[in-house]
Amino acid sequence: MADIKAKVLETLVKAGKPLRPGEIAELSGLDKTEVSKAIKDLKKEGKIHSPKRCFYAPK
Repeated sequence: MADIKAKVLETLVKAGKPLRPGEIAELSGLDKTEVSKAIKDLKKEGKIHSPKRCFYAPK
């Protein structure tokens, strides 16, 4: 799971703008379900935030 979280975070940083989970999945080549789980964990850890509904960005 750490690999998936790292990949999600890396994708968000590279994008330089808030992304939807579907966009993260597309850009990272990961499964949408895995991306959603990783987002949940990363939010809990305080590594990402949601600047607007359904969009996520690194802190």
